[in-house]
Amino acid sequence: MERISILGFSLSILYFITTELACSGHTHIGNNVQSVQKALIDFKSSLKDPNNRLSSWKGSNYCSWKGISCENGTGFVISIDLHNPYPRENVYENWSSMTLSGEISHLLIKLKSLKYLDLSFNSFKAMSVPQFFGSLNNLIYLNLSSAGFSGSIPSNLRNLSGLQYLGLSSEYLDDIDFEYCNDLFVENIEWMTGLVSLKYLGMNYVNLSLVGSRWVEVANKLPSLTELHLGGCSLFGSFPSPSFANFTSLVVIDINNNQFDSKFPEWLLNVSNLVSIDISQNLLHGRIPLGLGGLPNFHYLDLSGNLNLRGNISQLLRKSWKKIEVLNLAHNEFYGSIPSSIGNFCNLKYLDLSFNLLNGSLPKIIKGLETCNSKSPLPNLTELSLYDNQLMGKLPNWLGELKNLKALDLSNNKFEGPIPASLGTLQHLEFLSLLENELNGSLLDNIGRLSQLQYLDVSFNHLSGSLPDSIGQLSQLQDLDVSSNHLSGSLPDSIGQLSQLQDLDVSSNHLSGSLPNSIGQLSQLQDLDVSSNHLSGSLSEQHFLKLSKLEYLQMGSNSFYLNVSPNWVPPFQVNELDMGSCHLGPSFPTWLQSQKNLEYLDFSNDSISSPIPNWFWNISFNLQQLNLSHNQLQGTIPDSIGRITNLKVIDFSRNNLTGSIPSTINNCSRLFVLDLGNNNLFGMLPKSLGQLQLLQSLHLNHNKLSGEFPSSWQNLTGLDVLDLSYNRLSGQVPTWIGVAFVNLVILNLRSNMFSGRLPSRLSNLSSLHVLDLAQNNLMGEIPITLVELKAMAQEQMNIYQLSVNANSSYTSSLYEERLVVIAKAQSLEYTRTLSLVVGIDLSDNNLSGEFPQEITKLFGLVFLNLSRNHITGQIPESISMLRQLSSLDLSSNKLSDTIPSSMASLSFLNYLNLPNNNFYGEIPFIGQMTTFPELAFVGNPNLCGALLATKCQDEDPNKRQSVVSDKNDGGYVDKWFYLSVGLGFAMGILVPFFVLATRKSWCEAYFDFVDEIVRWLLRGRATYAKNHPRRR
Repeated sequence: MERISILGFSLSILYFITTELACSGHTHIGNNVQSVQKALIDFKSSLKDPNNRLSSWKGSNYCSWKGISCENGTGFVISIDLHNPYPRENVYENWSSMTLSGEISHLLIKLKSLKYLDLSFNSFKAMSVPQFFGSLNNLIYLNLSSAGFSGSIPSNLRNLSGLQYLGLSSEYLDDIDFEYCNDLFVENIEWMTGLVSLKYLGMNYVNLSLVGSRWVEVANKLPSLTELHLGGCSLFGSFPSPSFANFTSLVVIDINNNQFDSKFPEWLLNVSNLVSIDISQNLLHGRIPLGLGGLPNFHYLDLSGNLNLRGNISQLLRKSWKKIEVLNLAHNEFYGSIPSSIGNFCNLKYLDLSFNLLNGSLPKIIKGLETCNSKSPLPNLTELSLYDNQLMGKLPNWLGELKNLKALDLSNNKFEGPIPASLGTLQHLEFLSLLENELNGSLLDNIGRLSQLQYLDVSFNHLSGSLPDSIGQLSQLQDLDVSSNHLSGSLPDSIGQLSQLQDLDVSSNHLSGSLPNSIGQLSQLQDLDVSSNHLSGSLSEQHFLKLSKLEYLQMGSNSFYLNVSPNWVPPFQVNELDMGSCHLGPSFPTWLQSQKNLEYLDFSNDSISSPIPNWFWNISFNLQQLNLSHNQLQGTIPDSIGRITNLKVIDFSRNNLTGSIPSTINNCSRLFVLDLGNNNLFGMLPKSLGQLQLLQSLHLNHNKLSGEFPSSWQNLTGLDVLDLSYNRLSGQVPTWIGVAFVNLVILNLRSNMFSGRLPSRLSNLSSLHVLDLAQNNLMGEIPITLVELKAMAQEQMNIYQLSVNANSSYTSSLYEERLVVIAKAQSLEYTRTLSLVVGIDLSDNNLSGEFPQEITKLFGLVFLNLSRNHITGQIPESISMLRQLSSLDLSSNKLSDTIPSSMASLSFLNYLNLPNNNFYGEIPFIGQMTTFPELAFVGNPNLCGALLATKCQDEDPNKRQSVVSDKNDGGYVDKWFYLSVGLGFAMGILVPFFVLATRKSWCEAYFDFVDEIVRWLLRGRATYAKNHPRRR
């Protein structure tokens, strides 16, 4: 009985304990559910969710909420995945709408079972990485990449000993708002050694500049690390080596976009499991180790953009590279030719050797058909890029056998010959660029078979023939550029079938005929360039019918006539409009009023003879380049020009504009070029122009402007070209020109009424190439300081660049500098070769004093004109130092003495004008001086010589004629004379010595031979004298 009581008591106690434990368990689980739910709700409420991505986060079943995963049966949250589903720059609008931002609730720390947390590609801008993340001890996966976090990465992440994946990277995206990227840094990287389970470390664009070389030792202590991504981390100096390599698990190393300045780290060759190396965009130099080609598992190598890595590409590509799939060595200094053994790279998918020093021709055939067990070479190759090398020769046919090729870029080389017809069989080809080579022949007749082609560029070659009609079959084509070739014929009507076409450039060819109406059907077209051809005919509204997306329209330098209704409104809003030489006149086209986005407008040489309408100044306040030159525009330039404040280039030259230059033009504070030359403008030079401090080129020539230089112009310190020629300007040439215009390349004040002395400070213009002050009233001596014009003193051809620095893609093509130089008794207009002109013209003034000998130290002079002044003295012998001189005019001065014989060495001199001086003596008749006519010396009564009717007294004309005759006969006698002397010396001294030293019979034979030679020479001389008697 006692035993039963004890047993009953024990069972009662056991029941009580079990019941209590069970109740406590239910209570604990219930409390956990409530705690987790509260933490998640609090997390949601702290976030900003513009697209309502977390709309499912309601109710009690949080395990079914979007982005939440729970452990089966327990309700423990193990995963939160809220990454932005649109992480790429080409869908920025989608990313922006789906991004989460705001704060991250610290209550997440209650999720003790959390293993997976992904908040990547959101926008927690300026927020630090929460410290409590280091307390989520069960985390295996943490991804905060490109989520906008900033500041120092908390060191307590070291506590996450089970973490296998850590993503803290940013994407390098030029055009994306900075909120898209992290701005993180690390001061001390030692905490990372606690992540003993880490397999993936992504820290691209985390600032590690304070870490130094310690990163490699820390990474070496992570035994499970398989992928290391430290691109763009501001690492610099020599590439560090670990004290001992322990990277037994490392498969991928990516440290691109840093500043490592050393040789390639050869210790990587000992990491046998490596599959991928990316050390692109660094400063590596020296030779690349050939052992890279022997790594057994190697799939991916990118060393592009180091600039100074070098090696023989032929040796490098002869290695096995058994599994290589991606090989990128672009932008370095690899040299040599591509070997045929490249065909053995059976797995190769991507090959980029562009921007190197490769030379030679491509192999005619390549190996690998048997090795790769394939009917075609390189069976997996999809992209091949060899642009910007020095490759030459013909393109081999095997290029057309790369059956899986999608992209082929051979541009900027020296390939010649025709485009292989086999390229027309590449059915997967999407990108083909052959621009800037020396290819000839016609475009592929079978080009229509490239059904996947999206991009085709064969510009800047020597292609001829016409565009094939089959080009209309390229239904996927988006970009077509055949510019700068020798194509002829008309544009095929089938071009209107290219429904996806966005860019069409056929400029700078010999195309003729009319523009097909079908072009108006290209509804996706954004850029149309048919300029600089021989196209003609009428342009109707049909040509532009569906071009609603057009942004750039270039039709200049053809012979089009625009035939549209007066009320026509174009379907497009273009940024750039070039219709120069298109016969738009006589009235200004009213349809232009509809164009509100114009930045570039060229209506030059369009036969417009009306005034500029008032509405014109309101069309686009974004206008930057405006060219209305070479028309017959009437009226004045209105004050309203000052409304277009973004203007950088104004060219109204060669019109019939009248009135004064409006002072409001100073509102165009960004102006780089102002050309109002060749009009009928009058009035004073505007003081307001002095406010245009960015002005580089100013042309007001051939007008009726008067007055003096405004002192405010001293502010135009960036001026390269100043042309005020052919006006009515007066006063003195300001001395401050030499101080203010230090960058001046061309100074042309010709044909005005300037007076006074030449300022000596002109010598400060160290960049000056052309100085033209002719046809003024200048007086006094020519300053000897002109010798300090440094640019003119350069004997080597100094090809300077006269271009507008407007940071614009089309500014330099809009305005081309021009200058009319009076030389060689004619007007010469220079445009593209203007940079070769170096000259001084001070003619038609009242200058006096002696010829400045110092001017002969301006070794680069091509033109020198000091005529029609009162210059005395003599031409110095040192004038022979002007070896580049092409034209010299010193006529109508008071020069005296003899003409220096040293001028005969001026081999480039083809125009010489010395009339009406006081030269005397004999004209040197040697070298270059024999090429000038008598007119070059008339008006010097005391000159004599062969070129003049007046012969010198000590000159025997018959003797001169005989010398000239002998010279023209080719020096036959002289040749025989010197030949006989040479033979006589050899035969008369050397041979007799040996003969007399031997036998007597040899001696007799020798003298018989000498007698025969002498008789033969005498017969030859007698025959020559008989056939060429001297004239008496």
